[in-house]
Amino acid sequence: MAVAVWLLVGCDSSVPRARVLPGPDAGGPVDPLDALCRSESRDPGRVTLHRLNRAEYDNTVRDLLGDTGQPSQDFPPDDHGFGFDNNADVLSMSPLLMEKYSHAAERLVEAAWAKGTLRTCVLDPATPEPCARDLLRSFARRAWRRPVSAQEVEGLVGFIALARQHGDGPEVGVKLALRSVLVSPHFLFRVELDPAPASPRTHPISDVELASRLSYFLWSSMPDEALLKVAERGRLRDPVVLETQVRRMLADPKARALVDNFAGQWLYTRALDFAQPEARYGFDEPLRQAMREETRLLFQEFITGDHRLKDLLDAPFTYVNDRLATHYGLPPPGTDAMTRVSLEGHPERAGLFGKGALLTVTANADRTSPVKRGVWVLEQLLCKGPPPPPPNAGGLAPTVDPTLNIKERMRQHRVDPTCSGCHTLMDPLGFGLENFDPVGRWRLKEEGGAAVDPSGELPGGKVFNGVVEMRAVVKQDPDLSRCMTRHLLSYALGRGAEPSDRCNVHDIAQQAESRGGRLVDYILAIVRSDAFQQRGGDTEGPKP
Repeated sequence: MAVAVWLLVGCDSSVPRARVLPGPDAGGPVDPLDALCRSESRDPGRVTLHRLNRAEYDNTVRDLLGDTGQPSQDFPPDDHGFGFDNNADVLSMSPLLMEKYSHAAERLVEAAWAKGTLRTCVLDPATPEPCARDLLRSFARRAWRRPVSAQEVEGLVGFIALARQHGDGPEVGVKLALRSVLVSPHFLFRVELDPAPASPRTHPISDVELASRLSYFLWSSMPDEALLKVAERGRLRDPVVLETQVRRMLADPKARALVDNFAGQWLYTRALDFAQPEARYGFDEPLRQAMREETRLLFQEFITGDHRLKDLLDAPFTYVNDRLATHYGLPPPGTDAMTRVSLEGHPERAGLFGKGALLTVTANADRTSPVKRGVWVLEQLLCKGPPPPPPNAGGLAPTVDPTLNIKERMRQHRVDPTCSGCHTLMDPLGFGLENFDPVGRWRLKEEGGAAVDPSGELPGGKVFNGVVEMRAVVKQDPDLSRCMTRHLLSYALGRGAEPSDRCNVHDIAQQAESRGGRLVDYILAIVRSDAFQQRGGDTEGPKP
């Protein structure tokens, strides 16, 4: 314990401190989870053997072999679990995918060999083994994200003898060995070995396994040489070293993967690729691209900036070009390039709820959808998603007067006892966004001519009128920090956050908020947690 306290003190005195103080909502009433979690043990959970998903495969071969394009475009799509496509429980391996991996490995090795990327020494036709041994040891160590044993290296060098038996030169054998590295489970999967496979006891993962968890969390790719060396020296668990590595990695352009793969799925930016609003809304590819970039740039600024993560809800700035600014009714910046602009005087556009990407993907092609928008807020920001609708649930009744505003037209949902339980939760939050049309333009009247009514009342009696008041209600919700943590932890671990993780989530959110509440504070709290640095054991199921 004394050592732990010393390390903590040493960490606090030698690393950058948060420059943003906890906000006024960091205090407040005593959280009932506090008492519960003081006595409840922590279960780090168990992550299934994690196959690289398509983005991870592309990024890993890029960092291993140089510019490789996107070989995963030929692969079958990845399934999603808990909202993310890096969930190990749904990343299966099919014969078709294995065949694709094999073809990709052959193409990648041939291309890299032709460019000279892999030829770090000259293969002597008479005695190629020494050069091959060095080349293959280095390549396998990087590809498998761990040290390789002499026996493993000799197994790879054995491909030279195999090639010789078939009358081929050593170069053929080395390329076969390189291909075998790329189709090995040690490359295709993020392997975490249990020291006692039959034991249910919790245990720390190794340093090199921790390095892989960290690099695939922040970069969706393999550890670089700096991170791998620190891990191989057994220093990655030093709090100062770990924080230094996290900050270094977040400052690297490869952290763009966190924007594309975490935020892209959490904030639904990826879904914008498939949105097809009706032609009368004037939605086109330049507008789609501008909306996508706006959300990416906003989140990117939260990765390295001093903004509190909660301020994503009402950040008083955004990024627009002339096209998107005109679409929003903002002064054009005078350029086609995305430009950071202040939203002073336009509070309706502040934060996530004013972003065209979110508003478009949570609308139907021909009208807004308070239900979709309300469900997005509940699930992605508050983790209070309603249960699936009953099988006979329908849309708006066609007999309802179309000149009424959508709140009146949806009244039937809230009075029908089979629907009201969920719609009383979902609809009001969606009504708060009704001033935005299906592609995010500001409006005061609906298409039928009825005046927009953006007011709502939540269960418990909280009322609001319009997006500014609605987002204030959401930002003050005590579940907001825990929900954002829950999504980030699910993505970081590549598994869904389960009910048994509630105290892990609670602890991480509290620690992050106490250090300033920035995104980097949440990330550091996660990578320091037992959930990230340990794994639970597993017991064999009952034998038949």
